[in-house]
Amino acid sequence: MSVSVQHLTKIYGVQHALQDVSFQARKGQVLGFLGPNGAGKSTTMKIITGFLPPNEGTAEVCGFDVQKAPLEARRHIGYLPEHNPLYKEMYVREYLHFWGKLHKTPQLERRVREMIDITGLGAEQHKLIGALSKGYRQRVGLAQALIHDPEVLILDEPTSGLDPNQLAEIRDLIKQLGKDKTLILSTHIMQEVQAVCDRVIIIHKGRIVADDLIDTLQLRIAGESVVTVEFQQEIAQNLLAGLKGVSQVKRLSKQRWQLIAPTETDIRPQVSELANKHNLTLIEMHREALSVEEVFKKLTGGV
Repeated sequence: MSVSVQHLTKIYGVQHALQDVSFQARKGQVLGFLGPNGAGKSTTMKIITGFLPPNEGTAEVCGFDVQKAPLEARRHIGYLPEHNPLYKEMYVREYLHFWGKLHKTPQLERRVREMIDITGLGAEQHKLIGALSKGYRQRVGLAQALIHDPEVLILDEPTSGLDPNQLAEIRDLIKQLGKDKTLILSTHIMQEVQAVCDRVIIIHKGRIVADDLIDTLQLRIAGESVVTVEFQQEIAQNLLAGLKGVSQVKRLSKQRWQLIAPTETDIRPQVSELANKHNLTLIEMHREALSVEEVFKKLTGGV
């Protein structure tokens, strides 16, 4: 695993910001780290990146303990913190060259051009950072985090301040980067997780309350599996009720039905077999799930 966190605890005075937090993150999967404000998200990110020591526990990046071997660990990390610290008196291109030199990035000029292109900074590259909008400053921060081509990318609230068009572009970029990097995305925005993440960790009051693939988590928290089907022809209710595992059948229209089964039961193959057996045309079939927002509310006590 590229990132391994074991039993992290962080205490500020008498307040436990983190309590026995453990998880792992691997390459090729966008991990959403989701929680309310003050849940411990940024504290966890700061410990993983070596900016904050834990009271207990360990964090490893690419096999390096971030406390015992901080320089080695940081060489493998690209980090965009929640409050993006930029040198506003520097020009965009100059700033990226500066960070590239700090990382001893090979073929630096080519790499700077790539980062400007990837993050959509072409028209802004010769401007002072202080003259940029908040959205473009976020792009500069992302380009800086990527300049040395790190194996692990940690983004803390990366889409803050972006307009809808910029938001879509950055989300697409995050999904693309997640294919060949270990990417951890910290956010309190449910739509962000739904749009770009494969797996979600939900943290509440310093403790992990859920860790699963999004689809699996949505179904598990719902407590039941709901499949909506629509046939071209009318169908008798008793045919659907007779499917193995179906506990309830709800009629939505003459041809449209909802089939309810226990969470672990996937009845879709049976529906397909039923349609073939009775020469029915299946127009639509999909499995319903709780939204990430509904899951979040259930696990964090929201209303």
